[in-house]
Formats: sequence, structure tokens, C-alpha cells
Amino acid sequence: MKTLYLVRHAKSSWKHDVDDHKRPLKTRGENDGILVSRKAKSEIVPPQKIITSDATRALSTAQFFKDALGVSDDNFESNHDLYDFRGQNVMRVIKALDDSLDKVMIVGHNHAFTSLVNMMGNKYIENIPTCGFVMLEFDENSWKDITTGKTVMTIFPRDLKP
Repeated sequence: MKTLYLVRHAKSSWKHDVDDHKRPLKTRGENDGILVSRKAKSEIVPPQKIITSDATRALSTAQFFKDALGVSDDNFESNHDLYDFRGQNVMRVIKALDDSLDKVMIVGHNHAFTSLVNMMGNKYIENIPTCGFVMLEFDENSWKDITTGKTVMTIFPRDLKP
């Protein structure tokens, strides 16, 4: 069985005059990153590896999960191919995962993530919000064979706030 955790980056700031790739998180994004990663820690088995887009906002979000879930530096990597908004590159990264890994977290961007979750999961999600977490399970032994799995859990910031 393969388990995929997908996390959309937290809310980013538009007030800085920087390239899209370098946009940092807003304070709200930082707070949501802490909130959702702590909730995930109490709900899931940590991933064996976290792979994140190399965009600043995704890397920052992934760091919250790395710290909360106790993932080592050796099992944390960035991949420019995850700076993808359509999903084809994200799917290529997933399908190429090493089969010795059973639980992997991918941190990246919409619209790719909402599209992939709806394509691969069994529950329709209209939109994964910023810092949204989705857990998918696949009854497969090889990542290259995954197609449709089960949407096991979602953790969205709005569900954790009073």
C-alpha cells in the first residue's frame, strides 16, 4: 500500500516586489502552517520523505511539516518540477518515487493539487485551500501503478479555527 500526503503551500504575500517563485508566506500562512502541521502530527504516521516545490512559499510550508513530523534533512528535498500548476510534472514526480517508500508528502501548488486529488482520490474536493492537507491511499505496491485510490483525510485551516 502507498500513502500520499499532498499539501498546498500556505498563504503567500503579494506585498513584496519579487518574482512569483520567491514570494514569501504571509503571517497568516505561517500561522496556518504551524496549525495544520501540528494537527497532522497527531493524526498521521510521518512520511518517510517530504518533497517540496523549490518556490519560497512551498519550501517554507514544507519546513513546518518537516519540523512537526520529525523528518530528517536526508529525507527532505526540493524539486523544481513541483513548481507546476497543471499537474503533469507533479504526477511524473509521484510515479517516479522509489518503491521502497510507502508514505511520501508532496508540497506544491494549485491548480495542480486540486486536479490531482480529484483525479486520484474517491472524494470530490472543490478546492484545496492554502495550507490544505489531503491524504490518499493506494492499494498498489509500486508508485508507477497508482491510479485511483481512497481519499482518507483532509485537514484544512478553516476546520481548525474557532
